[in-house]
Amino acid sequence: MAKTELSRKTKTEIEDSSSLKGTLASVFLLGFFLVITWIGVYLLFVSRF
Repeated sequence: MAKTELSRKTKTEIEDSSSLKGTLASVFLLGFFLVITWIGVYLLFVSRF
């Protein structure tokens, strides 16, 4: 009985790990987009000043 609970935990941990990798990739993409946007706005401000 204890072995089935252990295998269930391992399966859940593997599923959680894969979903977190997608979340991490999404957060990095959003972060890069925000940084590039802010750099663009800053360069636009500097060029008009």
